Amino acid sequence: MARATRDLVGELVRNALELAQADRELPPIPPLELRIERPKEREHGDYSCNVALRLASAVRRPPMEVASSIAQRILCTEPIAEVEVAPPGFINIKLDADWQRHQLLSVIEAGPDWGRIELGAGQRVQIEFVSANPTGPLQVGNGRGAVLGDALASVLDAAGFDVEREYYINDAGAQIRLFGRTLFARYLQQFGRKTSLPDGGYQGAYMVDLAARLKEAFGERWLDSADDPPPDLSEQGLQLMVEHIRSDLALLRVEFDHWQRESALYNAADGESIYDVAMARLRDGAYVIEKEGAVWFRSDAVGEDKDNVLIRSSGEPTYFASDVAYHYDKFLVRGFDTVIDVWGADHQGHVARTKAAVTAVGGDGEALEVLLYQLVHLRRGGERVRMSKRTGEIVTLRELIEEVGADAARFFMLQRSADAQMDFDLSAAASADPRQNPVSYVKYAHARCASVLRTAAEAELSASSDHLELLDSEQEATLIGEILRLPELVADMALRREPHHLTYYAQSLAQAFTQFYDTCRIVVPDEPQRSGARLTLTQAAQAALAATLGMLGVEAPDEM
Repeated sequence: MARATRDLVGELVRNALELAQADRELPPIPPLELRIERPKEREHGDYSCNVALRLASAVRRPPMEVASSIAQRILCTEPIAEVEVAPPGFINIKLDADWQRHQLLSVIEAGPDWGRIELGAGQRVQIEFVSANPTGPLQVGNGRGAVLGDALASVLDAAGFDVEREYYINDAGAQIRLFGRTLFARYLQQFGRKTSLPDGGYQGAYMVDLAARLKEAFGERWLDSADDPPPDLSEQGLQLMVEHIRSDLALLRVEFDHWQRESALYNAADGESIYDVAMARLRDGAYVIEKEGAVWFRSDAVGEDKDNVLIRSSGEPTYFASDVAYHYDKFLVRGFDTVIDVWGADHQGHVARTKAAVTAVGGDGEALEVLLYQLVHLRRGGERVRMSKRTGEIVTLRELIEEVGADAARFFMLQRSADAQMDFDLSAAASADPRQNPVSYVKYAHARCASVLRTAAEAELSASSDHLELLDSEQEATLIGEILRLPELVADMALRREPHHLTYYAQSLAQAFTQFYDTCRIVVPDEPQRSGARLTLTQAAQAALAATLGMLGVEAPDEM
């Protein structure tokens, strides 16, 4: 496991602050969270700390004096080379160049695992994402949720959390009954029966395809059924739809650890179902009232201003009731420390009530996090793409992947923060030109690393750590700094739940390597020592690129 350089620097600054207090040069104060940040201007050093500015009023001293008291006690030992104080009270820190160069060996040793840290300490985190109703194929918008959830899971895993990916199958309720009735009508039509679709039925051509598959597999089994729909026909159709969803997600390289069926919440294994237990908890806690013939969740009891229906007057549970049972299962039955739900922005109104319900059933509402993502707009050049050429419907996720590939689909979907709407440029994503397509640019940098190493092997040159001091150019220093930045980036993304920074980092790292490649001759047979050092840097760059692409779920090719 790597340790972020920033954490090492932070420890030395913290020790210096405590020493200044022990020497009574600064008064004792409550512990502060130290903010060790990268300055915007390189001449200000590799890291900067504003602790003196934050302490000045509390200790009644000018910020520059506070900064000096701390700075003179910071040990200039690995990884720190120099410390200076700058107005109005910043402590600027420059890293030891030799120390940084020798960290490349740790990067190479870690390989594609470079960047992994122990921040999470094994805490159990469940991420539930996509979870589209299994009544139709996945759309492009579902793809954004899929990539966001999957990349966040990879980042949290790299940060040392015990992560489980889950898909929630809404296989109960009115929409599933409508799906079954629509499918039954399409099935009867396969045999020439003149049957109309139910009101509000699913119009997509995929329903005709599903009915044809059922006819092929089961023949006339349901032709004379008196049920509308026959329960086993609905179940068979649902299974086919879920398999189609699995297949689409596999094309996007998204795999789930667990597929949870909503209907399982209502199945009683040992007398009481999860749903029954969750509802009993609400009743025991006086969170339930009956009015207007329905059963309501008393949201005011947990600080919300609007009651929500749990059980309709017909006796049928609402989707909210299922969500209460589902989150009771996540927290109280399966025991996750943190649950992250990745939802479309149109579900924003459900966040507060779901957190309130978690608290009401005995969980920690604050341990439920909801990551909302905005819409995706497809464009081809400057023109909006609205409809599918194949079906005349909204563009499906499968069509997107077939046009641009999984790598581009994943990379482009993650280029903006979840709360920003996205314009997905199909022309750029489909391009193989690294100048137009950022994912091609990053993949090409990895392939170029591999090509350099192959060329070196043919010239009988190999990486060597004997003369890393020869890595003394500006381009080499910049590349080393980018490589070593990955562990702290993983920590920041994990804590902020912001995996989209991976795409920015990948491009920055690829650019740093490209500038190094263009400026510095790497394979120079008559300079074996310098070549050995630069090949070491190339190996480390390749490892960092592979680790980043791995978290992105993008292939890291050796040739392009």
